[in-house]
Amino acid sequence: MTQLPLVLEFTDPRCQEVALSGGKGASLAVMTGADLPVPPGFVITSAAFGAAVDGQALRARTRERDLAAARAIVAAASPPREQVAEQFARLDGPLAVRSSACAEDSAAASYAGQQETYLNVDGLEAVLDHVVDCWLSFFADRAVFYRQEKGSLDDIAMAVVVQQMVDARKSGVLFTADPVHGRKDRMVVEAALGLGEQVVSGEVTPDHYVLDRHGAIKRSRVVAEQVLTEAECEQLARLGRQLDQLHNGPQDIEWAIDQGGTLFLLQSRPITTL
Repeated sequence: MTQLPLVLEFTDPRCQEVALSGGKGASLAVMTGADLPVPPGFVITSAAFGAAVDGQALRARTRERDLAAARAIVAAASPPREQVAEQFARLDGPLAVRSSACAEDSAAASYAGQQETYLNVDGLEAVLDHVVDCWLSFFADRAVFYRQEKGSLDDIAMAVVVQQMVDARKSGVLFTADPVHGRKDRMVVEAALGLGEQVVSGEVTPDHYVLDRHGAIKRSRVVAEQVLTEAECEQLARLGRQLDQLHNGPQDIEWAIDQGGTLFLLQSRPITTL
């Protein structure tokens, strides 16, 4: 029997398998394979989590809703240190450590926000600790309840993405169709200065732009000084069209523009509300 990989770079074709890398990790690998501007990174696969825990006991505790016991099993687990260290050495500067559930973001359910993300993580020990934190977040009350309603409590397939952080000058989200009005001839962008996590979490009020398919601004709501230029809107729309095609449907995309003006794609998942 072929042993499943415990750690995969985004550039490895096997990283594009959702069963190994989760929705987030597989999407980043697909974008990397299509030569789109994705910061480098790697995935600690679902096989690594499976190897680190007693899956039978973990499923039993979760089905019994004994989540304290389930979390104790996970808290005692260790990521594959040597393989993580090898990939860690290839990345520079602060890192993002993001949960990537293998069931996430189907047409019927969006698992976005159900598990944890950690930003500006420094050092191998901190990365390893946060991998376990991400695993634990899969067994938080909210995540288990959501899985019970939308999936299966027997599902313990969990991957973790480790990715180089972008030193963001501006960032935000791009919807390649209007998620409120259902218009596929429009794109919607929310943008703010600094880290996009502030936009996603609602910490800041972002600029709001409605674009046509080519990136021309049809409508905007600017909070203070306009965050995005017309050229940046056109670039976002162009990448949005590529991602629509790549993933066969409208996408919810996280992006960031670094201090030098380079635009990076941080995540792409299906819009599940259309």
